[in-house]
Amino acid sequence: MKYIILIVIVIVLFVIYALIENFFLLMVRREKLGNGIRIVHLSDLHRKRFGRNNIRLCEKVKELSPDLIIFSGDLITRYEQDLSCAEMTLKMLCKIAPVYMIYGNHEQSFSETMRPELEAMFERSKVILLRNESSEININGRHLKIYGLLENYGVYKKNGGYRDLDVIKTADLEKLLGKCPEGEVLLMAHNPFFAEAYAEWGAKYTFSGHVHGGAVRIFGIAMLSPERKFFPKNSKGVYTYGNMKLLVSAGLGKLRLFDPPEIVVYEI
Repeated sequence: MKYIILIVIVIVLFVIYALIENFFLLMVRREKLGNGIRIVHLSDLHRKRFGRNNIRLCEKVKELSPDLIIFSGDLITRYEQDLSCAEMTLKMLCKIAPVYMIYGNHEQSFSETMRPELEAMFERSKVILLRNESSEININGRHLKIYGLLENYGVYKKNGGYRDLDVIKTADLEKLLGKCPEGEVLLMAHNPFFAEAYAEWGAKYTFSGHVHGGAVRIFGIAMLSPERKFFPKNSKGVYTYGNMKLLVSAGLGKLRLFDPPEIVVYEI
């Protein structure tokens, strides 16, 4: 009998923790890679809400005093019907620091009926949305060149499934983005699985998301990717590929376990 009671207690505690993680936790992960510029990295918000219009999320970002905010895709979910919260979130973030953003796979596969509204929302905002484009900014005496990748959707899903997905090679990046220039180049690329190509292209830092930290993490090991692959690589953290740092956020939205939503702060 006592073993049954113990099992019940463990299950109840497990459920309580899962509810807390998914509805209340918001962690800040700090990574010191250098000095002089502080970047807040957000990703994969989807339908998650951190207070009304994500006020709790935005207040936490403001407390971190970033020089720059990077949102590496999936602000919304592909089934979103009301963009008012997403728009308010962007407006609040833009009051904190310059915001640079790319499309994730959910923006790419957004419903055709809602797409004009999505495009209009970005046009109204002060977000710098980069779709195979670049922008430059000077921060604290340093000149940053920021690129945003809009890759072929076939790297995420193909013919309605996840088999024989496309890959990204250096030649693809040069076709979409052009040659990587000299200087301090930051690349926003939603999908972290093609880090070798990003490094070979020439980025110094690449900001990614997409994997949601693996959804479930056991002893720090990612369990599942959005492509239904077990033990995905490059799921969360800082990875070194040659001269490049791949910076992967575990994101903010979607159901998760032992993998709390996170804001990432980099000193570079």
